[in-house]
Amino acid sequence: MKKIARISAPFATKFGVPRQPGLVPELRGRIIFEPEYRVPEAFRGLEGYSHIWLIWEFSASKRENWSPTVRPPRLGGNKRVGVFATRSPFRPNPIGLSVVELERIEYDSPDGVVLHIKGADIMDGTPVYDIKPYLPHIESIPGARGGFAADAAGYKLEVIISDDILEKIPSEHRDVLCHILSLDPRPAYQRDIQRVYGFSFAGMEIKFRADDSTITVVDVIPLK
Repeated sequence: MKKIARISAPFATKFGVPRQPGLVPELRGRIIFEPEYRVPEAFRGLEGYSHIWLIWEFSASKRENWSPTVRPPRLGGNKRVGVFATRSPFRPNPIGLSVVELERIEYDSPDGVVLHIKGADIMDGTPVYDIKPYLPHIESIPGARGGFAADAAGYKLEVIISDDILEKIPSEHRDVLCHILSLDPRPAYQRDIQRVYGFSFAGMEIKFRADDSTITVVDVIPLK
């Protein structure tokens, strides 16, 4: 398969990236195409769809060997289930599948045609292999079962940020960052309330502590 595009997103590393698409619907990103595919005709009609499927590569999670079972974070990282019953990045083929909102199509950017998207669960620089329109009359299935993943629905923590630290965060990033933190970006098997965790977001290093009910941001450091 050929890479047709790459993702431009606020996350430089895997840590902090939402675990599923749509969990942070206000999270913005861009799809920047390889020169070969910057052909406006290839996007004709796409503006009629509100959402698209992205087929992409877990490029930061490649392994030479695969395991038939994995430890999903939402099961505490202790219980093993079959890899095909999960969305784990550690798969026989490191392929990701995400449905995202297509906010707009930009035809005259310096990078040619660029898709502006919302709600992506993908880190910066991720290779994209294909894009397909989302068809709500076919692909939305009322009453579908969610397996063990359904138990995570509605899980959120309270986010605490002092005024002096909040001032370090550009206003356009505050709400989306709070939403990301409320979903608890820590691995499920790491629950040390004294540990300071950190992840890169929108050119900032976000430092925080967490317990069972709250996330407290302890510092925000601009990245050069």
